[in-house]
Amino acid sequence: MANTFKNAFAANVTTSYVDLYTVPSSTTTIVLGLTLCNKTASAVDVTVQIQDTSDSNNDFQVLDTVSIPSRTTLEVMAGQKYVLEQTDILRLKAGTASALDATLGIMEIT
Repeated sequence: MANTFKNAFAANVTTSYVDLYTVPSSTTTIVLGLTLCNKTASAVDVTVQIQDTSDSNNDFQVLDTVSIPSRTTLEVMAGQKYVLEQTDILRLKAGTASALDATLGIMEIT
């Protein structure tokens, strides 16, 4: 089994869900960290969820409308590890369009 460290990025997150990362087939992914940066002068809400495609595409909230203060960065999942199975999706949306950038650190196991 090969372990490959990767990043996924989303700039200017919209008010509709953006699929930040989808686990490839025949892969298990460990989420190492997620950083959300509010680039604006006002607080912005963010929602982050994981879609479990092996469970009838059920969505599970990681963050539910959490406010990020102006010009700050929120580190999500710090010190925690989330295991995503093949075809699971990590997605997010912002309360204000183009206010957030997201950086995801992962390790893929193939």
